[in-house]
Formats: sequence, structure tokens, C-alpha cells
Amino acid sequence: METDVDPIAPVSHLAIVMDGNGRWARQRNLPRQEGHAAGVETVRRAVRFIADAGIDCLTLFSFSTENWQRPSGEVKFLMRLLKHYIEADLAELHKNDVRVKIIGRRQGLDAQLVKLIEHAEQVTAANTRMRLQIAFNYGAREEIAEAAARLAVRVAKGELDAANITPDLVDAELSTHGLPDPDLVIRTSGENRLSNFLLWQCAYSEFYFTDVLWPDFDAVNLNAALQAYQRRERRFGQVEPALSKTD
Repeated sequence: METDVDPIAPVSHLAIVMDGNGRWARQRNLPRQEGHAAGVETVRRAVRFIADAGIDCLTLFSFSTENWQRPSGEVKFLMRLLKHYIEADLAELHKNDVRVKIIGRRQGLDAQLVKLIEHAEQVTAANTRMRLQIAFNYGAREEIAEAAARLAVRVAKGELDAANITPDLVDAELSTHGLPDPDLVIRTSGENRLSNFLLWQCAYSEFYFTDVLWPDFDAVNLNAALQAYQRRERRFGQVEPALSKTD
């Protein structure tokens, strides 16, 4: 995936909601599975470009906890796709110094898939060029609730005073602990919502929505999103310096 984006991009953590695979397939009178397969090819190209752009961390929303409600055949296909992606791409990711992590619940996943996930994480654990997080069987509300439950256990044991629970303590219990919050969140396919994705971590993220369907998302679209981000002013709740003098 070629692009003319400055390799020193001002984005440390990029998150993407990859949406539109089914619509892409429907527009071409193809089964939905063909759309998901095309989406994996886009993942391959995007990971290469984003690593080349100098971005430290990429989080991709692949399968949500709500996606279990889809037809069983489609769910099984998505499970096989993740398995195939890891098997086919792990060697290249490791060679390119990419650290892989799968965030989300592992309960309910096939035991062979869980072993493959653990293997990918172990093999790439020391890699430092880029962090690739794939949110699979992931839901942000569930993540926050589970973090709260772990803190509640500590309170019940007398290890922690409830009055001393801070955002930092909650953050330490999340699956993304140790990583910066996303600077930029991209969502494809024209939908303008987070859909239960990184709700805590995206408190001050910038958002970029595009009508382009994920399988059609290419270097030009990625370039446009990064350039749009570069034009934004991030104040994290503060006012502009000029305004602060008059307020």
C-alpha cells in the first residue's frame, strides 16, 4: 500500500472500526463471507502502510460481543478468518517487528484458536516497531464492567479503599493498559458511532468517518484521514490560549 503521508505522522495510536464488508459483498451480489475475506486483504495492506508511516500502535475492531447474534455460518466463518490470518501472516508480522495482541474475551472461543492467539502473542512479545491489537469478541462496556469487578474484589478483600479508586486504577485493569489512548479513530462505511468500541480509551480521541466501505479503503483514504487529523487542534477540554485571557 503506497502513500505519500509523512512517515513521521502525528498519530501514536490509530484505531479503526472496519465496517462495510457485508454491504460491499451485497453490492456485488456476493455472499457476505466474500466481503469479510476481502476485508482481511485490506487489513494486510493497511497494517503494512501504518507500520511504514511510523505509527506506534494500531487497534482494529474485528468482532464484537454483539456479533454472536449474526447467523451461525457467518460467525464460524469469521472465526476461521482470524485463525487463517494469524497462521498466514504471523511470520511476516514477526519479521517486520510487529507485536501482536488480541483483546477481548477468550471464553467461548475454540480452544485451538485460543492456543493460536497465545502463540502469536508469545512469539511477537519482544517486537517493538508497532503494536497491532485486534479487538475480537470484544465489547467496551463488558471491558469496563470487568475492570470494575476486579477493583470491587480488591475493595472486598480490604486491599483497596473504594474512595481511592481513580481513573488511573481503572485504566490499569483494561486490556489496553500500558498503551496511549487512541489519537484518531477511523470508521468506514458511513456509520457515525463507536458501537461499543474502546469507550473509555476514546474519551478525547479525534474521529474520522468515511462512506468508503472497508474492503475499498485504500492508501488514498488513509492518507486523507491522517491529513485531516493533522489539521485538528487537540485541547483535551482546555480552551484556546487567546480565549483563556478573556474568559
